[in-house]
Amino acid sequence: MNYELPEDLRLLRDTVRKFAADRIGPNARAWDREGVIPAETLREMASLGLMGILVPEELGGAGIGYLGMSVVVEELARQCGGTALVVAAHNGLCCGHILVAGNAAQKQKYLPPLAHGEMLGAWALTEPGSGSDAAALRTTAVRDGDGFVLNGSKNFITNGDKAGVFVVMARTDPEAPKAKGISAFLVERGTPGLEIGPKEDKLGMRASDTVPLGFHDCRVPAANLLGELNAGFLDTLKVLERGRITIGALSVGLGRGALEESLKYSGEREQFGKPINRHQSIQFMLADMAVRVDAARLLVRKAAWLQDSGRTSNLESSIGKLYASEMATQVCLDAIQIHGGYGYLKDWPVERLMRDAKLCEIGEGSSQIQRMIIARALLDLPK
Repeated sequence: MNYELPEDLRLLRDTVRKFAADRIGPNARAWDREGVIPAETLREMASLGLMGILVPEELGGAGIGYLGMSVVVEELARQCGGTALVVAAHNGLCCGHILVAGNAAQKQKYLPPLAHGEMLGAWALTEPGSGSDAAALRTTAVRDGDGFVLNGSKNFITNGDKAGVFVVMARTDPEAPKAKGISAFLVERGTPGLEIGPKEDKLGMRASDTVPLGFHDCRVPAANLLGELNAGFLDTLKVLERGRITIGALSVGLGRGALEESLKYSGEREQFGKPINRHQSIQFMLADMAVRVDAARLLVRKAAWLQDSGRTSNLESSIGKLYASEMATQVCLDAIQIHGGYGYLKDWPVERLMRDAKLCEIGEGSSQIQRMIIARALLDLPK
């Protein structure tokens, strides 16, 4: 594996880094407080190709793959975890699932407007009673003539408040083993019977909206079945495998942000007659933070490289996501310690970065689930 980014991705990195520093960083605190990212910012990101990272060029996207995705998400997260999460969920989950399971007509209908930023995408798997045990979902889809009727509920749906289309997992065969009777459906905003709940009041990632969904005799045409009937959970696992790369990259961005803010602050803050970065105790903390951030980036990019090479990255995605997410929380906590009392104030970015980081240990498979996946792979245990 070549650890040096190719020239096109270095150019992309520099472009997104400047955009994030100029247009996102100065507004991140306000967006966190208000719980919203302006539509104008989403349009600007779309103009840079950031809403169609994985979508092939012939369908209006950038087609730069998962290594490119990891670069983009890291740079956005450096300034605002919520903004990065919007892009990650839109690209990696919604567009990603359509790319994995969609037929030609579905890709042609949905991917161009998603890639152009004309609509936002959301992905609906989690339910009030099924989180880590995702296959225990209870939302149902019953065949009725030329369509399916959905009933049930979902929660923790990223982008749900403004999404134009939802990829929804539902049980289509109640008699089958729980992982083998699930299908995926494309549900458009405004479909009768789809209820979008109020935005959740979250600890972190506040710029990114999270809502519950309700389905009450929600009818979708049979053409909106995404993938094969009763095989939706297998596609879901593929989406999650790849989605963990994006959450890992988001974690790296948050950790890097905490490190860079700490390097700046420790050079300006003086105690005992000299900048605090001249004290060995602070130097050692900074050194450990830098090692962890760099190690996490390499693990995440290894998984991305495998995906772009057409190979599975189930083990590597879990390793990268586990290490990077736990790294981000620890590095952000260290950053607050370096900032002292100021790190506890909302005037300083490290407080927000820490709140954003914690979600990465929970979403798209908790740390406990990642350890289970890794152990099963090492011991060759059945999945």
